[in-house]
Amino acid sequence: MNYNSDFKYDLLVGQIKEQELGEVLAGKKIEVKRDLMTPRTGNVYVEFRSRGKLSGISTTEADWYCFAINSSFILIETSILKKICRRHYKKGRIFKGGDNNTSEGFLIPIMELF
Repeated sequence: MNYNSDFKYDLLVGQIKEQELGEVLAGKKIEVKRDLMTPRTGNVYVEFRSRGKLSGISTTEADWYCFAINSSFILIETSILKKICRRHYKKGRIFKGGDNNTSEGFLIPIMELF
């Protein structure tokens, strides 16, 4: 898309993208995760098991995952996030976390979500 300094043009482009996002998310289930460590580590933690039982990404019914980081939000389709998690699982990159380190999950660099 070419640069255009016309506010009306920019507004129209923004409104089109707002409508597209509304259509993508309409009627979808979204799981929102707040990760307080992400600003410091650059990673998000994606849980897959807690206290010996499948949980988190393993059991979610959400269509989309949303990571809330400070005042920003990163949306990713759950199916894509699961593919990323499987790669980490195959490499054995599993980390303890959660309350009292009773969960297992993946530390995924934010940039892998894009």
